[in-house]
Amino acid sequence: MSSVPESLRLRREVSPLELFYDLVFVFAVSQLSHHLLEHLTWRGAAETAVLLVAVFGTWSYTSYEATFLDIHRQVTRWMIVVVMGLGLFMNAEIPGAFEDRAWAFVTPLLAILFFAGAVTALAARTEALREHFRRTLVWMAVSAPLWIIGAVVAPGPRLYWWAGAALIDLTGTWLAHPLPGRQLSSPRLEFDAEHMLERLRLFFIILLGETVLTAGRAMADAPVDLPSVLATIGVFIALVCLWAVYFGGGEDVLAIVVASTTDRLRAVRLGGNSAYLVLAALVALAVGSELAIAHPTGHGSVTLALLLFGGPALYLATTGWFYYVTAQGAWTERFIATALLVVVGVAAIWLPPLASLALLDAILLVTAAVLAHAHRTLTRSLRDAGAT
Repeated sequence: MSSVPESLRLRREVSPLELFYDLVFVFAVSQLSHHLLEHLTWRGAAETAVLLVAVFGTWSYTSYEATFLDIHRQVTRWMIVVVMGLGLFMNAEIPGAFEDRAWAFVTPLLAILFFAGAVTALAARTEALREHFRRTLVWMAVSAPLWIIGAVVAPGPRLYWWAGAALIDLTGTWLAHPLPGRQLSSPRLEFDAEHMLERLRLFFIILLGETVLTAGRAMADAPVDLPSVLATIGVFIALVCLWAVYFGGGEDVLAIVVASTTDRLRAVRLGGNSAYLVLAALVALAVGSELAIAHPTGHGSVTLALLLFGGPALYLATTGWFYYVTAQGAWTERFIATALLVVVGVAAIWLPPLASLALLDAILLVTAAVLAHAHRTLTRSLRDAGAT
């Protein structure tokens, strides 16, 4: 019999406080998009990637910690409120993080990581969880000096120090923060997987909503003419298709996978890990959409093609990998669509943005329809396998 209290095995609904907390980090997505838009170079993309790992890492850490601690506990609620306040300051400083406000970004970042990690290491209900979050604090202690040195040095070399810190944090997340002879044994942990899956699902919806707002702001600044209106419609269709790629039956597949696996934490953890790339994909698409709406009949470029087609391609490739390692289905269609986006994206370098959007929409519409059928077939297959 499990030694974990029955309360840990209850299915908990996502609380209003958690949704309120998410809004602080949706603000960060907008800031990341603007940073990339203002720095459309390879260095600017690298800076955005480093900031994305830092920002989404804080959301991911604290969301998992809140799930383990139980959002209905008083200590968890206070932790979330404190992190919200710190996160607001951190995300507000994203535009100046690689300029003259590095300390204003790094200080709340490290405060969030060590504060939330310490709370969970002390207040988690089982020794296995407390020990895991003590290991997490060790990984954070390794990356923290790099964040601090990066804040001290000039903006030029700062990218390299912070990239090293972000790589350590990302590696720790992907490997579940192991230490020599000590690692996470997730099959032995009781975990409200459905709760965390819902957290990721709702966060994804909010991210898509932020991209819609980006398109709306671009439309408000653009002339009210037919090309701009058509470009906005094209961006909206692309976003609806990306929504349908998941919500066109994909959530049913993942729910069955999580419910039937013997390692529920691993399945959800892989989803959280892949969310870094999904977020990067949506940031790229948001910036590409803003450029296309602003100049729908302008000239194509490598930058615009990378943003408009690279974003959705990264999104489909990432989710394809996730479906491959968890559901063993509905991944081939995603990889085929990814390859098609890459090929057409190369051709889009010489096409006006409006034509590129039309091609993007055509590919995504077909992909969404094909995946809706694939998800239904896979859902029936998984249910039949579970019934036998």
